[in-house]
Amino acid sequence: MRWLAAALVCALIPLAPAVASPSPVVTGAVRGSVSIPAPVVRTSAGAVRGSVHEGYRLFQGIPYAAPPVGALRWTPPRPAAPWSGVRDATRPGPACAQAAGEVPGGSTSEDCLYLNVTAPLDATARRPRPVIVWLHGGGFTSGAASSYDAHRMAVGGDVVVVSVNYRLGALGFLARAGLPGSGTFGLADQQAALRYVRDTIGAFGGDPRNVTLAGQSAGSYAVCAQLASPSAAGLFQRAIMQSGPCTGGPARPFAPYAVAPAVARTAGSELAATVGCAGAADVLGCLRRVPVSRLLAAQGADAHPSYGTALLPRDPAEAVASGRMARVPMLIGANHDEGTIWAAGLMAAGISVTPANWRAVAGGFVPDPARADEVVRSYPVHGTDGGPVFGAVIGDADYACPALRTGSLLAAHRTVWRYEFADPAPPRPTPAPPPFALGATHTTELPYLFDLGGRARDMTEGQHRLADTMIGYWTRFARSGDPNGGGAPHWSRSEVQSLAPGRTGPVRPGGDHHCALWATMP
Repeated sequence: MRWLAAALVCALIPLAPAVASPSPVVTGAVRGSVSIPAPVVRTSAGAVRGSVHEGYRLFQGIPYAAPPVGALRWTPPRPAAPWSGVRDATRPGPACAQAAGEVPGGSTSEDCLYLNVTAPLDATARRPRPVIVWLHGGGFTSGAASSYDAHRMAVGGDVVVVSVNYRLGALGFLARAGLPGSGTFGLADQQAALRYVRDTIGAFGGDPRNVTLAGQSAGSYAVCAQLASPSAAGLFQRAIMQSGPCTGGPARPFAPYAVAPAVARTAGSELAATVGCAGAADVLGCLRRVPVSRLLAAQGADAHPSYGTALLPRDPAEAVASGRMARVPMLIGANHDEGTIWAAGLMAAGISVTPANWRAVAGGFVPDPARADEVVRSYPVHGTDGGPVFGAVIGDADYACPALRTGSLLAAHRTVWRYEFADPAPPRPTPAPPPFALGATHTTELPYLFDLGGRARDMTEGQHRLADTMIGYWTRFARSGDPNGGGAPHWSRSEVQSLAPGRTGPVRPGGDHHCALWATMP
């Protein structure tokens, strides 16, 4: 398992999704012969001036909490200070501290608790619009709200979309005995953003009583955590979870998961030792003086929230199994080929998979190496197809089957809509050509919902129709808890909806992913 994790660190850096520069700021617009002034919205903290675009208004860089800097490093989020005058909201706030990757050049900013609001241009709708609050992915160590241009979703679905920055890595999830909020600062930030939405989104035309919390990958797992958090109760009325099942754990290292307090505190002690604070009389004071760049160099490739805390009393996997999660409608799913991007990354890092070494590789992946033969029989490697086969193993074990299990457990007591994104040739998620076709791998559903980095991906006519269908499903679910309508193919709660160009409809994917095998693995 250790060599897999080490290879993963090296592999994913060159495969980070390319993010284009933000689109040029437009403070006003002209529709026909009528000039539309830049919109100003008055919030409880002060007025903000956004920008007008074709069919939508955009407000960026709105502070939802005070900067967690200096003595506020590793404290629960505090309210943002009010301001006088009109605050410029035409550019995003800084991304939270992270290494270079999705954010070009990375970031060392701790002043990063900002959100963005995208709303249809018509601010005089008779009824408040549904609100979708988006939590980005990135292993809890990378990502930014500004990467997700949500105007197609806002305009096409007539909803208000809020994207959120939250603290990442060691700054978001450090754990130490006696430290209030230990191991959950990033999750606390998300709750602060949800409280901001509850109190303020009405000024942007959104309905604070109709909020859907949505996310992908680590952002999806954060949705799971918020569903299990008592302090998040009532802050959202629906949930969307994309490629981040609630039942993850350390035996499935390619998917996000939470850790026990002792594990989190051990990681915190190791960080303190690495940056030279372990022997200090005031360890926390020493850590608060360490430069961000040094913390980034010392932290791991992924971060994990801690359960057994006031914010997250129990592991989300246990909360799902026991039914102790918020009783709200949910839309949950995964992509057909989630793991191929990791297999391609491992190959780029020098890991090969051949018929000769496949059993050894499989034995290093499964928790019980004695069961490697079962994996080899279910996923045979022939010739040069080792990479795609290993990708299928990673995707089925860490994503597809856990997502199906999560959906089935939740559906026993809640309204749950399940999907599988299955476009075999979506826009490529990597800046460089991969060593083999990735299929519907991790992240490839995102361009169907967002213009990543403000840039629409090249799509076929059928893919554009699928994007419209998916936006319709997502936003109708946000409006009423039911994705059906709008002339889209019927989606049955009793089956998994396959999302693919020209063949969207029910599918039974469990056997396709060998879920009977993975159900017997730890």
